[in-house]
Amino acid sequence: MSDNIQSIRGMHDFAPQDTATLRLLESKLIAVLGQYGYHEVRTPIVEKLELFKRSIGAVTDIVEKEMYAFEDRGGDWLALRPEGTASTLRAGVQHGWLHNQQQRFWYLGPFFRRERPQKGRYRQFHQLGVETFGMAGPDIDLELILLSHAMWQAVGLNTDSLALQINTLGDTQARAEHRQQLISYLSDHHDKLDEDAQRRLHTNPLRILDSKNPEVQQLIKNAPLLFDYLDTEAKEHFERLLAMLAQVGIQVQHNPTLVRGLDYYNRTVFEWITTQLGAQGTICAGGRYDSLVGQMGGRDTPAAGFAIGIERLHSLVEQVLATQTPQLDGYVVVLGDVATEYAVAVCQQIRSSCPHLAIQMNCGGGSIKSQMKRADRAQARLAIIIGDDEVNKRQVTIKHLQADTPQIVCDVEQVTEHL
Repeated sequence: MSDNIQSIRGMHDFAPQDTATLRLLESKLIAVLGQYGYHEVRTPIVEKLELFKRSIGAVTDIVEKEMYAFEDRGGDWLALRPEGTASTLRAGVQHGWLHNQQQRFWYLGPFFRRERPQKGRYRQFHQLGVETFGMAGPDIDLELILLSHAMWQAVGLNTDSLALQINTLGDTQARAEHRQQLISYLSDHHDKLDEDAQRRLHTNPLRILDSKNPEVQQLIKNAPLLFDYLDTEAKEHFERLLAMLAQVGIQVQHNPTLVRGLDYYNRTVFEWITTQLGAQGTICAGGRYDSLVGQMGGRDTPAAGFAIGIERLHSLVEQVLATQTPQLDGYVVVLGDVATEYAVAVCQQIRSSCPHLAIQMNCGGGSIKSQMKRADRAQARLAIIIGDDEVNKRQVTIKHLQADTPQIVCDVEQVTEHL
């Protein structure tokens, strides 16, 4: 006999109790998006490989090492989407959603990266993403941060354990000047760079600033700061954003070495970081990407957005949400074949009259003792008992399972009233 087939490493199954809290988490996040006037878009899980090479950057870790890419039978190179911005933007350019329009989009779904699995980092993971188009000022940056903050409040996240880190990457010319100086500085300390930093030195030196290697981090402390190369307009944008955040009471940490793992960002970048998840502490990250629409074949359009790691956020609020997940209101215990037809009619009557109630009917027979155990395992609030006596008298017996309340017998016409 062959071994049982197991799930792919880094790709997880979710039990019903986990799915219930995940669904509740998602519904709360989506409700906040509705309050802010954002609209859902859905894009394919599989896209052309070139889409991500062009948008994310060919020398990023995602493209070089982490993407699930394959050649299909028609000879096209495709990839499972590793992030959502590129797909949303591709759809916007393709269907004409962006030109001369302001748009506020959101999406939710699975994404794929072949990383080393660890807590908070999976090969199939879920993200809720927000993308905005057509707004160039710091006011939309502020709105995105306020939106994310409102989400933490909605799901019951302890904001005392969160820090908002923010930085500006300036514009193209500032980054080019800083890049030259950064390469020069790091080259002078080449022997202190690890293998990863040496590989990135001439292809993507800005990403070295995000190194987790303590020796490289020590070196970075004296590296040239991009902030010193910003032009007046980029500085004013950033300073205005900081002033507005202070005005609304959002505390921030300016981290001048904060960069993003994707090449398309410019100006504002930010991350919400928790101290409760160890190394994988970023639960939300985003910023501006004003040049990406033009890079993808559309007309230049200002853009900004963020993405939330659902699994990471879920691990922080799971216990809070577990007390809020919908319960089974009633479990119908059926005693005997004659009672089955009657019980089906009772269930349908309850569901029709009280659609907000969750009613489950016992199937597969069993003694009253075994059926009551099933009702307990299902965590039902009530057992609705139907046997021959109830059928003959057109009644039901209602027993409370989670409260010390006497059971009652009522006519079937009154059952919804009692429930």
